[in-house]
Amino acid sequence: MEVNKTDFIEAGSGEKVILVHSSVAGAKQWRSLIGALAGDFHVIAINLFGYGKTRAWKERGNLQRLEDQARLIEPFLPASGEQISIVGHSFGGSVAMKAAAMFKQHVQRLVLIEPNPFYLLNKHGRTAAYDEAVALRNLIKEHGNAGSWEVAAERFADYWAGAGSWSAMSDDRKEKFSHALKPNIYEWDAVMNEETTLLEWERDLPKDTTVISAADTVKSIDEICKLLRESISGWNFERIDEGGHMAVMSKPEQINPMVFAALN
Repeated sequence: MEVNKTDFIEAGSGEKVILVHSSVAGAKQWRSLIGALAGDFHVIAINLFGYGKTRAWKERGNLQRLEDQARLIEPFLPASGEQISIVGHSFGGSVAMKAAAMFKQHVQRLVLIEPNPFYLLNKHGRTAAYDEAVALRNLIKEHGNAGSWEVAAERFADYWAGAGSWSAMSDDRKEKFSHALKPNIYEWDAVMNEETTLLEWERDLPKDTTVISAADTVKSIDEICKLLRESISGWNFERIDEGGHMAVMSKPEQINPMVFAALN
């Protein structure tokens, strides 16, 4: 189903909650959370550029911006004075931040699950964590541009889901994962080149913002979540002991209740 070229899935009724997925996963990553929320909310999980039936990013002459992805949410904003909530994971967390700032008159609550605005690491002296993200970006771009998608996919999978994740996949899964990684080559530009300051995020995002992270996540994300916690005192920060960056899918029994509580 499409509205203004944004592909999405939806369920339930009531207050609107928009879900924004991570890289590679697509809207289908939210199946468990949709089931947990649909009894109380009208849930819309969108597909970003290159996922589902949302068109691929084709503006080769232009670097992708968070604003470009955030605009995909615009068709789902209420025409009346009603307010919505947005939930985003990883790259979708960064897109959710931008959308909530751009459309702040419509957004009451924001839930960020391990968001990845890597540029903040560079701006605030988290050099080791930033360099870790840069190394992954460079590898993805190098091998993606060369068409060596399986090499890129192996490193991507093992970084985000843990060492050995790639080797544990079936050949069919590896092929699908490599194909699904292709939009990510443009997404790095959006999270590396954003210029919004922490003060501007604090000013423009809802006071009712919750950040959820895992204690055993990767260094780059851990440092981002620490930076947000240290800089923005009014937000709510929740943490699970284990589950890593992909806990949305690997530990839904822990993540889903946290998201539900944050939306109420």
